Parts: sequence; structure tokens; C-alpha cells
Amino acid sequence: MLAKLLLLVPILASFAFFTFLEGNFSSKLVTSGCFAESLNTQTLGQFDPAPDIAFFNGKEVVPLKTDLVARFDQNQNVLPAHLTPEGTEKWIEIDLSGQKLRAWEGNKQVMEYVISSGKQSTPTPPGEYRVWVKLRYTRMRGGIRGTSDYYDLPNVPYVMYFHKGYGIHGAYWHISFGRPVSHGCVNMRIADAGTLFNWTAPASNGKSVTYPSPENPGTRVLVH
Repeated sequence: MLAKLLLLVPILASFAFFTFLEGNFSSKLVTSGCFAESLNTQTLGQFDPAPDIAFFNGKEVVPLKTDLVARFDQNQNVLPAHLTPEGTEKWIEIDLSGQKLRAWEGNKQVMEYVISSGKQSTPTPPGEYRVWVKLRYTRMRGGIRGTSDYYDLPNVPYVMYFHKGYGIHGAYWHISFGRPVSHGCVNMRIADAGTLFNWTAPASNGKSVTYPSPENPGTRVLVH
């Protein structure tokens, strides 16, 4: 009997871990960063084939109407795990002063992309974090409608939240990469974000929503 109970310990621990993440998903997002509107578990992470409208900085923009993620994912062959086959840790560096994101495998830099981090009034917080959820798509909304700070963006692709509502994701609504213009998240070109999304742990394996586990923690993110 004792042996059977001991076998259940890791299973129960994993269940508790996932329950904690899912139970805190809404509270993590609404407290700060780029608020994700789509908290419905039935549609979370899924592409909206008929987005009605999109706004950025109070101005109407063209919403993403093509499922670029599905098309882009077909060509991915990077290994999505928190460690390389040699056992080296994968980690992400976000350089706010240089507006660059670098992906590392141990001491070896394997990617570098230009980004757009949070503007002065809504800065990206420095610190060390881990990716706590990955969404293939989500809707982000914030600010006050009718003001220059209002945004409502359906189908935000390749979202990797690393601290509450702060995350890394693709951006289709501006091309101001290299300058801090976001509401706190780290904006990337969609193709760049897709490459990073498929490299970053936890592995999504085609899922719309992916949480880390104790055995496969989210990729470490260093913001400075």
C-alpha cells in the first residue's frame, strides 16, 4: 500500500501545480501588463477567424485575419525544451536599453531580434522570471476607449507570459521595432516571435495553451 501511495505523489504534485497555474491565470493577467481579454477556457489560445475590429493607441488598425501561426508552425524544426540535448539551459535575455532580445543556450547566443518594449509610462519590469504560460493567440485590451492610450487587439500571436500580464509576443499593429512603444509587453515581428515560441519551453506540441510542469519548467527570462 505504501509503495502505491508513493507512486501517486509525483502525479498529485503535477496536478496541484497545474491547478495552481490555471486558478491564478486571470489574477496574474489583470493586475498588470498587457491585459488578455480572452480568459474563456473554451477559446483561450485559439485563433478568432472573424475579428471585428482592432485599436492601438486609440487608432483603428487592421486586425490579423489569417492564421499565420498554423502556417508558420509547419516549418519549425527547433527543439522546444528548457534544455538542449547536451543538457545546457536555454534562457532569454531582454536588453531594454538596446531594444534587443537574445536567446541563449548556456553561454552560446543562438538568436538575436529587435524588439519594442514598454514605453516610459508603461515600462517593462526588469528582473528574472520564467515563462509561466504560452498562448498561440489571445486578445489584449486596455486603456480607456476614446483616449490615445486605448488598445483592443484580437489574435495577438505567439504569447509567452513571463511575469503576471507581461509577456513576449508577435505584433501586427505597428512596425516601430527598436523603440519602446508597447504597454509593457515585449513586441516582436511575428516571424521572429514564432521562432522563439517554438524554441521556448514548455513545448507546445500543437496545443493552444501550454503550462510548464515541475519536470519541464518554463524558459528563464532575464530583463535588464
